[in-house]
Amino acid sequence: MSENRLTVAKRELGSLRSEKTIVLALLIQLFIAAFSSFLVVGLVSLYDPGATQGSYTVDVGVAGNASDELVPVVATGDNRAVTRFESRDAATQAFENGRIDAVLIATGSPNGRISVEAIAPEGDFRTTLIVVQLKDALADLERDRRGELSHRLERQPLPVPSKADANPYFGFTYTILVPLLAFLPAFISGSVASDSLAEELERGTLELLRVAPLSLAEIVDGKALAMVAIAPAQAALWFGFLTLNGTPVANPLQVLLVVAAVTAVLVGGGALLALWAGRRREAQLVYSFGALALFGASTLLPVNPPNAVAKLAIGSSTTGTTLFVAGSAIAGILVYGALRAAVGRVDVS
Repeated sequence: MSENRLTVAKRELGSLRSEKTIVLALLIQLFIAAFSSFLVVGLVSLYDPGATQGSYTVDVGVAGNASDELVPVVATGDNRAVTRFESRDAATQAFENGRIDAVLIATGSPNGRISVEAIAPEGDFRTTLIVVQLKDALADLERDRRGELSHRLERQPLPVPSKADANPYFGFTYTILVPLLAFLPAFISGSVASDSLAEELERGTLELLRVAPLSLAEIVDGKALAMVAIAPAQAALWFGFLTLNGTPVANPLQVLLVVAAVTAVLVGGGALLALWAGRRREAQLVYSFGALALFGASTLLPVNPPNAVAKLAIGSSTTGTTLFVAGSAIAGILVYGALRAAVGRVDVS
């Protein structure tokens, strides 16, 4: 690596301190990583309200001519209490007076079917918790009724797998939080690279840099080096904070290699767009839509970037994830090779 390229890279990193948007984005990521242990609890409550079991007990009033079938099912829930009422009016009056949280009116028909009308409050987070508990109760009722009426079936359905008792906090942390902290720096690096190079072209300062003397290839290499290096460095810092908060990341080197490869793809693509557009607005617009489209399309792959990072972070890597790591590295090299080939055909004089 020549001294000229390192000089440009240092200049590029130093200029980031004046970019308030970039600094704010970095601080937000730092805050999430440093305080992930308690932030995850609140985030999971929005992502999966049922994960807050134990924090709130829903008192459900049951009425109707099929109450005998519904009351035992509601009572079996860990976070549900049941109160039986003789009539619909009595149940709704108790609900309006605030003595119960929700009402289920169960009506049985001669053919054995049970229809249930649910009444719940509206307008706050408590409503979400109540609705989750009501849905669980009705799902339990449906499963029980299917079992009781299975003798009526002419053909037996396929057995349903048993429900896995998974930890929602574990799933959210490794499938959403870790990939977010891994790939967000990559997107930012690509955006900064595209914006910086387009700004130099738009303002004509790129030619001034070449007076140093610096070749266009050295300038692009220096800018790209800074942006590709900073993303895995940020990810490593975030993972360190996650480890301190009790969320260790397995296979950190492989995860950081994926981050570096994806960053190289985005930085190379962003720089190519800057050379093509020559103006910041157009380059940023095309980069934003292109990066989102590329990342969205990649999720259709059998092993996609978030999936691969989650498996590596958990320590459940497979042959597919290993191939993805290698493929990402190859893609990064190819995109950067395309950038260098484009630089050789650009005339900024």
